[in-house]
Amino acid sequence: VQLQASGGGLAQAGGSLRLSCAVPKTISSRGAVGWYRQSPGKQREFVATLTKGGSTNYADSVKGRFTISRDNAKNTVYLQMNSLKPEDTAVYYCNVGSSEGHYVTYSWGQGTLVTVSS
Repeated sequence: VQLQASGGGLAQAGGSLRLSCAVPKTISSRGAVGWYRQSPGKQREFVATLTKGGSTNYADSVKGRFTISRDNAKNTVYLQMNSLKPEDTAVYYCNVGSSEGHYVTYSWGQGTLVTVSS
């Protein structure tokens, strides 16, 4: 199983983007749905997670700027990214795993590229 993220693109610093990830219920029931990102030359890192119970967890670098949410009717999880910074430039991925983002369950999909210009 690979979850596919979409919605990336080019944004200016201070701008906003919203990412989407279709997550079937059979998969979202297996853990916390999360967003991760990988910048050029860096390891993939945790961004945000949303548990089945609705609890959220964010990396310090995105707290107050990014919001993870889901639409149960559409089986879709979103990442609203506001006040974007050039350091947010990365390929963003979605997956299911632990609420702290320490591990994920499935192999990585293609991801969606977010580029933030200064």
